[in-house]
Amino acid sequence: MPLLFSYGTLQQENVQLSTFGRLLDGQPDALLGYEELMVYIEDAEVVALSGKTHHPIVSFNGDSTSQVPGLVFEVSDAELMHADAYEVDAYQRVLADLASGKQAWVYVNAVHAASAC
Repeated sequence: MPLLFSYGTLQQENVQLSTFGRLLDGQPDALLGYEELMVYIEDAEVVALSGKTHHPIVSFNGDSTSQVPGLVFEVSDAELMHADAYEVDAYQRVLADLASGKQAWVYVNAVHAASAC
């Protein structure tokens, strides 16, 4: 099963129930080489679901000492597609390294996503 790392709203129970139809069991981990910023969300449905107009977003900075804490979840391929549908265009899904040594899908700043690969 794919791993999905979340540092933001995908950790919220209401977002998980709406997006995946179930609550996810996450394990603490950290994303390496990224820094966290905030992005304004214009999609009314996403704002209504998350309850927030600004969501965290991460950008690759290449600094191996930079870490963004979060949770890693096991999801199905179908659930990963549901997460893709939830995320707005500011985000792009990439495979990234975690502090645990695992690799997981994570939604990063789409503007800088190419430099993360």
